[in-house]
Amino acid sequence: MKPQYFLMIVLTIISFFLVQLFFPFMKPIVVAFLLAIATNNINRFMQTKIQNQLGVSVAMTLALGALFFAPIVYFMFVTVDFIGTLTQAQILVGIEKVRMSLLNIPQEFAFAKQFINDSYLGTDSKALFDTIVGYSQEFAKMSMRFLFDMVLILVFYFLFNLYGHEISNFIKEILPFRKQDTNELLFETANVMSVVFYSILVTAIFEGLLFGGFIYFYGYDALLFGILYGFASLVPVVGGALMWVPLAAYEYLNGDTTDAIVIALYTIIVISVIADTFIKPVIIKYINVKVVQTPTNVNELFLFFAIVAGLSTFGFWGMIIGPALATFFISVLKSLKQFME
Repeated sequence: MKPQYFLMIVLTIISFFLVQLFFPFMKPIVVAFLLAIATNNINRFMQTKIQNQLGVSVAMTLALGALFFAPIVYFMFVTVDFIGTLTQAQILVGIEKVRMSLLNIPQEFAFAKQFINDSYLGTDSKALFDTIVGYSQEFAKMSMRFLFDMVLILVFYFLFNLYGHEISNFIKEILPFRKQDTNELLFETANVMSVVFYSILVTAIFEGLLFGGFIYFYGYDALLFGILYGFASLVPVVGGALMWVPLAAYEYLNGDTTDAIVIALYTIIVISVIADTFIKPVIIKYINVKVVQTPTNVNELFLFFAIVAGLSTFGFWGMIIGPALATFFISVLKSLKQFME
């Protein structure tokens, strides 16, 4: 047996056990790696200014934590703190209040009355309280797991930024392609990832500011609701409706019909129509042309379905993993086409 074949067998066996060893951390590692690829152009730019890789890596990790993860942590702590202040009596009173509001639903919404009676109103208050407590405990567990994943992502993101140049060179050396083909493969994937990541970040911040700033005048926590709307806007199809519909319904059930209508109209017209339909494509186009190194030619509809599939398969982090896998697949197909010509 030739030495290289023996080494390949040994490498395959070791790789299998390494995957088993690091499997619990695989998702944070993949997400951190993709984020490092997406922000590689910023890394290169900062290196020309700071000329200290350690300083650049620390600065980028802190910036990512402040922009992307700090809002999520704030939301989780505020929610857990709010749940912790509630007593059983308060929750039961709230349930009965909502129950009475739904019982007095106007006649024009009679079509929904039967559904409400069959679901919510037919549930015993104590049983519903137990369900809420169960969901709250599950939310707390998920929050802790999510927080742990975010810490790991930041750690691995720092390491990928610190040793990114060495990792990139090593990948280029072991791949059985010409250096030019490898660069094209990696650059195209990096460009699309940059467009997706910057678009997600800018859209969430922009629409979150629009909603949070507006809702502040109604006495709500602008930061909390801005964060919630920003992340809700990332969900395909329904988007911000996950936030403004329950909020408008809450105002309506409290008798503030005018406020409910104003919240609904503002969100639909200003955010959903003007910001999402007209301003968002301009932002994406600007990022695609001005920010990334080479404008990407991947179909936007294809990226949309990649994000939807990623969210369905991998959860929250699927909005990063999905487009990366889809883009890498297209890049490999293009490389294969070149080799077959």
